[in-house]
Amino acid sequence: MDKRRVVVTGVGVLTPIGLNKNEFWNSLKEGRNGISQITRFDTTGFPVITAGELKDFDPAQYIDPRDLRKMDRFVQYGWTATQEALADANVELGKMDLSRMGVIIGSGIGGVETWEAQHHRLINGGPSRVSPFFVPMMISGMASGHISIKLGAKGTNYCTVSACASGAHAIGESFRNIQYGSNDMIVAGGSEAPITPLALAGFSAMKALSTRNDQPEKASRPFDKERDGFIMAEGAGICVLEELNHATERGARIYAELIGYGSTADAYHITAPAPEGEGAARAMQICLQDAELESEEVDYINAHGTSTPLNDKFETQAIKRVFNSAAYTIPISSTKSMIGHLLGAAGAVEFVATVLALSHSVIPPTINYENPDPECDLDYVPNVSREKSMRTAIANSFGFGGHNAVLAVRKWEK
Repeated sequence: MDKRRVVVTGVGVLTPIGLNKNEFWNSLKEGRNGISQITRFDTTGFPVITAGELKDFDPAQYIDPRDLRKMDRFVQYGWTATQEALADANVELGKMDLSRMGVIIGSGIGGVETWEAQHHRLINGGPSRVSPFFVPMMISGMASGHISIKLGAKGTNYCTVSACASGAHAIGESFRNIQYGSNDMIVAGGSEAPITPLALAGFSAMKALSTRNDQPEKASRPFDKERDGFIMAEGAGICVLEELNHATERGARIYAELIGYGSTADAYHITAPAPEGEGAARAMQICLQDAELESEEVDYINAHGTSTPLNDKFETQAIKRVFNSAAYTIPISSTKSMIGHLLGAAGAVEFVATVLALSHSVIPPTINYENPDPECDLDYVPNVSREKSMRTAIANSFGFGGHNAVLAVRKWEK
């Protein structure tokens, strides 16, 4: 059968630099930093005290208080961003065939905040103190579950859990699902709320995080020679993906067409990327083949760009492996330099950034790029955004466990 075309008709985001699409995009263009010292809990004794927290987010502005007590923070983020995405897409649920509407939301670690709180209750008060909402609050699939219930969406519904590639996999799998006719519209993306004592201690113990505590705003510095680890962050990125005819028949505004998806495994190590970015390179190649794109047709790469020594080095090598000499002419940027690493939501938020970059013909910068690394010698759009007419772009997402996902998009042209 012929594959159906899939377009992006709405986006919603919650990030440390903006609680909606417009705030987020304006902050990206201006190179604003969202990293600061943690305020949510006492960090005394922690080797890392910085993160990308959401500023001034009040869930009661978006969610019925009766529902809030049943939702972990990551579910709150996912549902809030979904409401924006649906409004942005001008979706009228009463006019939708809800049996053809799906929800696929990725999350790397799900309700870790609920897990910690309820474990504390168990230890200090015994089993009778554990909430009956504990299990349905902490399960990673509960963002997609709640959203499906709220919308009445009865199509495909599940959660992708592939570490830092979860959000990108959710969008890629939604793309496939619509392409082959199972659904006409899918709410897709990722949501994460990992800023908790246990998660911070765990990532710190792995030596994965930056310890630049005295300069939080300088801590996330992808591709810079002085990078020393990533910065944990929280939030959500949600897209409304839609079959092209379905979108045009209802008069939807279209941002971009999703044209390719590549997914591979490193099969190498539980945390370290494969040497020379071998798995990442294959994911990019598969994505380009799926999109029927030649390497010289790619106008922008939104990098995974975590600010860790190995990821940035091997992602650079992977890009060179795929694009050869063209690698030196393609603008590349990491939005993690501004918002930190949203783990399972990272790929979805960065996909939104890529779509907005195409739509506005502006490439967000990689901020904090101050000390060139001889092993990272490509064009990372350092420190200042760049106006550029673009037609196609790819977004990279690579996760612990060797999970790789790459998405290709084309600016919508009538």
